[in-house]
Amino acid sequence: MTEFSLDLLLKAIKLARSTYYYHLKQLDKPDKDQELKAEIQSIFIEHKGNYAYRRVHLELRNRAYLVNHKRVQGLIKVLNLQAKMRQKRKYSSHKGDVGKKAENLIQGQFEGSKTMEKCYTDVTEFAIPASTQKLYLSPVLDGFNSEIIAFNLSCSPNLEQVQTMLEQAFKEKHYENTILHSDQGWQYQHDSYHRFLESKGIQASMFTQGKQPRQRYDGIFLWHFKIRNVLWL
Repeated sequence: MTEFSLDLLLKAIKLARSTYYYHLKQLDKPDKDQELKAEIQSIFIEHKGNYAYRRVHLELRNRAYLVNHKRVQGLIKVLNLQAKMRQKRKYSSHKGDVGKKAENLIQGQFEGSKTMEKCYTDVTEFAIPASTQKLYLSPVLDGFNSEIIAFNLSCSPNLEQVQTMLEQAFKEKHYENTILHSDQGWQYQHDSYHRFLESKGIQASMFTQGKQPRQRYDGIFLWHFKIRNVLWL
């Protein structure tokens, strides 16, 4: 086997001799985070990889470890631990023509020029790890600033969930030039949904099933960020 001098190797990889010895010394130093790393790994194993850094941080605090959440996040990356992504999919509430539909008033122009001009609602399904239960998120988002005006979490995607969400989002007696856009889900075709909007002066708007591209509509909802804050994913 051919042997090369240290100086030749360092020159080949363009590494200063001082830098090499600095890193060599670092290898001999004890790892100050060894105990914390072991605890983080223990939490991951105990909860089968279902905890992301926020919940790992919370669990560490419960175990009397006073540590910054950013440090926890950094150590998780160092340990190359990756939480399982909760299965999330678009809940399809479309059941055909079961009620009243509305024209597409948005026509791909999703951003509003002022608050409460163009609002959006949808239902998203979330699977809960290690459980057969599912959660359904029904929010209203303002197309002007992407603010979630109101949301409702339910174990069932029923009409009561949508009604509660509407009452939380639209508390004023009357609205001028406000559009609430949705898909053609059965909840949004229901007579009570349209009666509520009409009583508030809100115009209903819906996608044309199977024709309108949804990419920007789906993207405008920052579900992943918002729901992580709500559910501590």
